[in-house]
Amino acid sequence: MELRTLRYFVAVAEELHFGRAATRLHMSQPPLSRAIKQLETEVGAPLFARSPAGVTLTPVGAVLLDEARALLDRADRVRVRVSAAAGVATLTVGILGDSTDPGATRLAAAYRRRHPGIDIRIRDTDLTDPTCGLRAGLVDVALTRAPFDETALMVRELRTDPVGVVLRADDPLARRDRLQLADLGERHWFQFPQGTDPLWQSYWNGGVPREGPVVRVVQECLQAVLWNGTVGLAPLGHDLPAELAVVPLLDMAPSRVVAAWNEGDTNPLIRSFTEIATAAYRDGERPERPRFEP
Repeated sequence: MELRTLRYFVAVAEELHFGRAATRLHMSQPPLSRAIKQLETEVGAPLFARSPAGVTLTPVGAVLLDEARALLDRADRVRVRVSAAAGVATLTVGILGDSTDPGATRLAAAYRRRHPGIDIRIRDTDLTDPTCGLRAGLVDVALTRAPFDETALMVRELRTDPVGVVLRADDPLARRDRLQLADLGERHWFQFPQGTDPLWQSYWNGGVPREGPVVRVVQECLQAVLWNGTVGLAPLGHDLPAELAVVPLLDMAPSRVVAAWNEGDTNPLIRSFTEIATAAYRDGERPERPRFEP
């Protein structure tokens, strides 16, 4: 069995959906399906039970999943140890917004356990560059939020968060249980500086051109709400000051937490980071308290 095929299998087993697994692996679905069928032929038994609703692991597939994860983990450890011996023992991680996210906390602990000898350097970035300096070569991997221009980048989704509207607590709309984008049409919204990724700006403006104060960091967003009554969107998660409120937004696509890295970068520390991140975010429950970001 090739390691690449085992990685394909693990992706399908974790997603339980060939289409989502293909998206995660940045490949089309037909070659993924062929690879899994070939693996089933090699094993001599079905690995998945297929139905119109999706796929489920067979008992044989469940056993192979445990073994495949162990083999892939061992392979990554070998690559990392070899890289460390060759002097490649530093990983620079770009983090956008709130680094106290429980998923990021679990990821940090798991990565330290897996790679205690690796020097991890953190670059905290503002809201003007959702890739956290990837394109400029300032970081090896980014823990951030989509959407943004993914040209020449690899992106793996880790979690999705529902989105709410951040308002001053005394705003009449803050008394509503839920809102829609149409309720906010006449308000001023946060804007990012000229040159910011247009996909990123459009998402945080609800897909419509808006007007409002230019901000770069989370605290500027908060102050714009407090001082000017500006509204903006934020993932639901952490606590906010008592003077602010978050109202769930019904017609807004969820915010996607992702890991991103430069296409073609074969640094084994990045591969290990993304695999550990996937497990860390998958194993945790989505936070229920409102988090402001951005």
